[in-house]
Amino acid sequence: MIEAAAAAAMAACSSIPLPFAAKASPHQRSHVSSPRRLRLPASPFRQSRSPFAACPPASRLRPRASVSASAAPSKDYEFTDGNGEVELRLDIQKLGIESSKDVFVDVDDTSLLIRAKSDGTLRTLMNVQTLFDRIKSSETIWFIDEDQLVINLKKVEQELKWPDIDESWESLTSGITQLLTGISVHIVGDNTDINEAVAKEIAEGIGYLPVCTSELLESATEKSIDTWVASEGVDSVADAESVVLESLSSHVRTVVATLGGKQGAASRFDRWQYLHSGFTVWLSVSDAGDEATAREEARRSVSSGSVAYAKADVVVKLGGWDPEYTRAVAQGCLVALKQLTLADKKLAGKKSLYIRLGCRGDWPNIEPPGWDPESDAPPTNV
Repeated sequence: MIEAAAAAAMAACSSIPLPFAAKASPHQRSHVSSPRRLRLPASPFRQSRSPFAACPPASRLRPRASVSASAAPSKDYEFTDGNGEVELRLDIQKLGIESSKDVFVDVDDTSLLIRAKSDGTLRTLMNVQTLFDRIKSSETIWFIDEDQLVINLKKVEQELKWPDIDESWESLTSGITQLLTGISVHIVGDNTDINEAVAKEIAEGIGYLPVCTSELLESATEKSIDTWVASEGVDSVADAESVVLESLSSHVRTVVATLGGKQGAASRFDRWQYLHSGFTVWLSVSDAGDEATAREEARRSVSSGSVAYAKADVVVKLGGWDPEYTRAVAQGCLVALKQLTLADKKLAGKKSLYIRLGCRGDWPNIEPPGWDPESDAPPTNV
């Protein structure tokens, strides 16, 4: 099982790629006799609705530690990505460095520290705690070229394009699309408002279309989800959301925020047929006091399979919630998705095949074309 660091804003927060294994004011009631007759509006959002309308006060949901998301180093360097390697060039003219003996480069597979001695003082020129991806540290080369310090790093994943040297929000949002290859992202979890906030942040960052199933359902029925649940029950809402997810399953480049709680289709084991068409991220608020405990908690949740969310491709544990840290959580999701897709380079293509064959519910063991889910014929996986 691959593990990735999740949103740095949460002290007890971790993200683990998994192996396959009340809202706005109520509207006028409009009864829906059959969910499959829902007509969805063209626009996925009504901008007037606050994504945090039903959240408890922020002060009650603050994270345990105020640590910002990883910041990109100042852009006082030149960065290029070549064939199988990346190169950094730092201007050292003003430092008065005359000999390579005054330069110290410490590097491992995931980090880089560059220091130089100037006027008897050891100065840090660059400290990248998390590189965009792994490197072959033993093959690092550095030298002084006139007034520049040049550092050459060999990439492990040679075909992966690096937008920049570090794994910052800007780098992730720019670089993740080459790995997603247009496949949509589905955000699931118990809290609708968290799902929506993070989905919108990710969509804006990577240039995908944000879609909230709650917005689509409320626009189609002209009543709030809470009113719908009160009048017709959670099963009716889950049935309707399943229809929406079926409609969205053939779309690409969307980030879909699903309903949280028992009214959400994602909370039902038998409603994941169309969720598997995208990369699914489970956002789970954790009571763990540190990241290691949160990771162990995530493993137990997955191995026990006690909740349907365990079907997700990755799980991100949050040590609390505050809208102020939405980007940090979104960054943790992208880190997990990056590691997931790098670990299985055929996964995106498999998702695409699953969509083309009609999302028949045979994930992850995809059957040949023409397979009937209702058939009693023995499976013969592709």
